[in-house]
Amino acid sequence: MDKNVRVTKQFKFETGHALYGYDGLCKNVHGHSYKLDVTVIGQPINDSKHVKNGMVIDFGDLKTIVNQEIVHPFDHSTVLNVSSPHKEIADEMESRGHKIHRVNYQPTSEMMILDFAVKIQVKLPKHLKLFSLKLRETDTAFAEWYAQDQ
Repeated sequence: MDKNVRVTKQFKFETGHALYGYDGLCKNVHGHSYKLDVTVIGQPINDSKHVKNGMVIDFGDLKTIVNQEIVHPFDHSTVLNVSSPHKEIADEMESRGHKIHRVNYQPTSEMMILDFAVKIQVKLPKHLKLFSLKLRETDTAFAEWYAQDQ
């Protein structure tokens, strides 16, 4: 049976950010309750002797990858673009004991999802592909990434 199946796991994390140079309220440090849907595609293992028989990927293995690469670094941190004057804010907040996640891009959902795609893809087993990501910033606003669009 050579049939691909997509499997998805959802993750939640709390993250603050600020958009340097933005002309609206999001120029201020604020936070979101993010939801990240990670979908991988592959063929289920077809080996009755294999402990993961019938699985594309063990949800626990996917959880380990995404927690390590995305959730743990970003959860309850403030994401700031250190290629901007926000570097000084990052340094000051960090010196006061705040968890800062430094990036070299404007920390919009669109740019964060591009970063997440790279981080997740390199950690997936070679026989699987990252199919899509959906990053919800609020209940009604989200960014999506699809491998086929790249």
